Amino acid sequence: MSISTGGGDKGKTSLWSGERVSKDDLRVEAYGTIDELSSFLGEAKHYVKSYKVKNIINMIQNDLFKVAGELASKNKDFLYRINDEDVEQITQFVKFFEKRINLKGFVLTGNTIESAKLDVCRTIVRRAERRIVSLSKNADISEPLLKYINRLSDLLFVMARYEEYLINKIEYKKW
Repeated sequence: MSISTGGGDKGKTSLWSGERVSKDDLRVEAYGTIDELSSFLGEAKHYVKSYKVKNIINMIQNDLFKVAGELASKNKDFLYRINDEDVEQITQFVKFFEKRINLKGFVLTGNTIESAKLDVCRTIVRRAERRIVSLSKNADISEPLLKYINRLSDLLFVMARYEEYLINKIEYKKW
């Protein structure tokens, strides 16, 4: 079976729940941004030094399949959904890194190639979050998914700082 079906040649695509929608539909924009994030995380994985960070990126990429699937389905009974445990896992990772790096102020981002790659991912998450919040005004988006995306940008921020911390490259804003 070919991945090129021609079904989208007229600007429509199918959701996982079967409906056909325009390719510029807000739902498509939201899960498309998640797909973009996963691609950039895949790139970041090749640069980061910490094996813990690499393993977390892998976990996030797996979770993003659930996020995208939930966004790509109008079916509330979608089998693979982000849940409270996923949110808690992200929250615990944030706390883990915060304890180690002990941030003391505003940080100038991207002081290493590793942290810069993660910072790009963080900004893509923020854009995805804006798209998802816009979608939530007209569609039922689960609370755990909204929490997960919000926490994910925090996690990417602290992982970027951790990569800088490992080689003493965190730079604080001088006022």
